This record gives sequence, structure tokens and C-alpha cells, in this order.
Amino acid sequence: MSLYPKGEARVFTRLLLDKVCGVPPHRQLYDKDIKLSDAQAVRLDNCIARLLNQEPVQYVLGEAEFFGSVFEVAPGVLIPRPETEELVAHIVAKHKNETAKILDIGTGSGCIAVSLAKHITNAEVYAIDISEEALLIARANAARVGVDVTFLQHDVFEELPLAGQFDIIVSNPPYVMDCERDTMSRNVLDYEPPGALFVPNNDALLFYRRIAEVALNQLTPRGVVYVEINALLGRETAALFTEAGFTEVKIIRDISQKERFIEALR
Repeated sequence: MSLYPKGEARVFTRLLLDKVCGVPPHRQLYDKDIKLSDAQAVRLDNCIARLLNQEPVQYVLGEAEFFGSVFEVAPGVLIPRPETEELVAHIVAKHKNETAKILDIGTGSGCIAVSLAKHITNAEVYAIDISEEALLIARANAARVGVDVTFLQHDVFEELPLAGQFDIIVSNPPYVMDCERDTMSRNVLDYEPPGALFVPNNDALLFYRRIAEVALNQLTPRGVVYVEINALLGRETAALFTEAGFTEVKIIRDISQKERFIEALR
């Protein structure tokens, strides 16, 4: 049995030839006599070996596409997901032409913060993460996309080192319960940073409680918080924000009709 389905293997082949060997898709399609140099062949073999060890193709290539931009990724940050693109699309659609001060909590690769800075008019964007490794990648991504984002190393459970208030706070925090590990694939478990994924079964909403507390203190009147959530805990997460004092708390479904996001007004 093949490790990857044929269709996925073809996609990987096209990506590797393009990104690793410099053979663009049109040449792959029309040039049947492509010859690789020894150096290209070695690089290709190394990438194939990593894929056969179930390393995510985004880490093998060192990049991932997200909301119209290409982001650097490495095992120190999560690979940006399509669901998170939906969250960014929702925020951009509501605030595109506004002047907004935005805080991204737990920025990782910076994909949310950088995309919002790119697509929201006059956005002033700040982003925090506890990982200096992640922040190095996030800063590189902001430079790569050509936007200004202020990145700070910070543990969200400590006092926020930022003065002033925000119009929008957004976060895609760790939310996968430890009991869900058995349902996840090896390429996630073996390679993506567990601290950015998992929370204990007996305190699965710990990050949301803290985000709600920060948002109540840091949002402007009528400011809004957006979070990506565990689809298994939609009602519980919404109740947490309601009980914290937020109004107009909404559960938003993703394209697969899973309860995937919360929007809450201060």
C-alpha cells in the first residue's frame, strides 16, 4: 500500500520539481526530457526521504501558502490551516476599510497578523508569542510580505506589556485535547510543536479564559474578539465568553459546517 494517494503524490512531485529543482509546472507538462543536475538530484532525494518519513510537505519545502501570500514555516511553528484562512477572511470582510488597532495572541508563523496587516486599511497590528523561534519566523514573514507588524515575546498568562486599547483581538490558541491525540496523523504528532496544539483534558478552555480576561481589559468599547475553537467545544467556549461579560457572542461555522470560530463583542 502506498504511503500517499496517487493524486497527493503527483502534487508533491510537481511541488518538489518546482520549488526544489527549479523546474516550473509548464516545463514539467511539456518538456519530457528534463534532466536534473547532480545537486538537484541530491536535493530531491533528500526531500523524498523526508516525505517518506511522513514529514509534512510544508516543512520539507520550508513554506506554505496562506490567504494569498507565501509564508515561511518550520517545525517551530504550526502549519497554517485552511480553517484559519476562513477566520482571517471573516475579519477582513468585516473590517477591511477601517482604521483598526489589532492584537494577535499566539501568533506562531505570523500568518494571521501579517494577513490582517496586508488586507485591512490602516491596520496597526501587534502580535505576541511565547516562542522566540516562532517570532523569528513571524518577523521574516512580515518582511517577506512587506507589512509592518510589531512582534513581542510574551507569555499571555502574564501581564500584557502593551499600553493602550485594541479594536480587535484575535487568536488561534492551543485547543486540541490530549484525548484527541489518537485521532491525529503521525505527520502532525511527530513534527508540529505540541505546545501550540494541545491542552489538558481537564482544562481544555484555559487559553480562552485568559484571552477573555485580556480582551475585557484591552478592547475598546464595542471592540471585538475573534478566536478559532475546538469544534467539539463550541457551546462551552461561547458560554465562557458570555459569562465573562461579552455581548453578541456568535458561533461561526467553517466551510465543513463545524463550529470553528467565536466572535464576541465587548
